[in-house]
Amino acid sequence: MHHIYCPYCEEMREEEEYSYTGEAHIERPKDPASIADEAWGDYLFFRANPRGIHHEMWYHTAGCRRYFNATRDTHSYQIHETYKMGELPAVTAPTKAALVADKAKAAPAKDKAKRKTKAKAKVTPEEQQGDAS
Repeated sequence: MHHIYCPYCEEMREEEEYSYTGEAHIERPKDPASIADEAWGDYLFFRANPRGIHHEMWYHTAGCRRYFNATRDTHSYQIHETYKMGELPAVTAPTKAALVADKAKAAPAKDKAKRKTKAKAKVTPEEQQGDAS
């Protein structure tokens, strides 16, 4: 059972109380009557389907009955944040990628320290006696 934070109710609630309503931050055409049918069809039916960070619109059906946005990782299903309509997300794919890159930069330094520790630990008793004499 997943729990989702409603930014309006300011409570964690069970996932069954919410309805997924689609991709967030899609701008409606200013004058739909003046655009080509193909462009209107693209607006209505085609959405991004990324693997990873995705911004979604949800509706709190069994609670405050308001729409809000959520940033969810489609790979792990983890919800990173929820925020009110009209606000911008704090977590985006580039910021998540930057966090992963920072961890990757830190990893070689840790690996190097581990290799030094293992190298010191692999000294045989004969080597230790040879150093002492």
